[in-house]
Amino acid sequence: MSTLQNKIDFAVIFCVKNANPNGDPLNGNRPRTDYSNFGEMSDVSIKRKIRDRLIERWVNDGRKEDDGNMIFVQSDDRKVDDAKSLRARAEAGLGKELGSEETAELACKKWLDVRAFGQLFALKSNKKAGKKKEDGSDEDGDTGVSIGIRGPVTIQSAFSVEPIDITSMQITKSVSGEGDGTKRGSDTMGMKHRVDQGVYVFFGSMNPQLAERTGFLDADADAIKLVLPKIFENDESSARPAGSMEVLKVIWWKHNCKSGQYSSAKVHRSLVVNPDGTYALNLLEGLVPEEIDGF
Repeated sequence: MSTLQNKIDFAVIFCVKNANPNGDPLNGNRPRTDYSNFGEMSDVSIKRKIRDRLIERWVNDGRKEDDGNMIFVQSDDRKVDDAKSLRARAEAGLGKELGSEETAELACKKWLDVRAFGQLFALKSNKKAGKKKEDGSDEDGDTGVSIGIRGPVTIQSAFSVEPIDITSMQITKSVSGEGDGTKRGSDTMGMKHRVDQGVYVFFGSMNPQLAERTGFLDADADAIKLVLPKIFENDESSARPAGSMEVLKVIWWKHNCKSGQYSSAKVHRSLVVNPDGTYALNLLEGLVPEEIDGF
């Protein structure tokens, strides 16, 4: 199978209603906003949801672990193996080749998210700490190895189309679990935050030149395309109740060459999203977007 042959740009429009799409742990888990009060959802959060949906697709299709479509960065509540860390998963998957010159190539062949988004394998040295030279000084040199893989799929953070309103409420987040029950724990009271309503959009791109380095296939691009309309399915939590987040539309631009007919910036600007979730596309000559409904 050939690697990605055509540059691809895409956009995802989604709505949020009475949910916290991506809490900021440094700000009391309030929904992320920029300085102009536009809602924000990090690219890391979006890629986490894409990975989760790809794992579900892999499991539901009954695939074999060595078919090259497994996910390397798995969340604890979604993992489908016994690995307790990324290091353990890498060692189980690559064995003695981990840390060798073949690490990047083998990792890309084995894990879909590695050849899509890239990955950094930071490995500690096997040398014992405190080893001395003959003259008594500390030994220099090998402190470990860092193997970076640059992926062809980039995803931007999502931003709301207009400033959002955030509602906060005080909650009782725990009950007395010790003693005679007359005293409450220091963490009994808490806060819960939500976005009342908002329409967000994020953009992404797939680069054929980088795809050649990681072995990212046209089939891999199609797999991501299939899960984008349903990235919020099976993602429910108390902060994001079922039905509170919905993909409205996926816009998919497939160029006719590797370098692309237009820059990604120009393609992304051709989409104008309105506060009610409707949108307009300024068509670019020779580049016809595919409009896909949300799940």
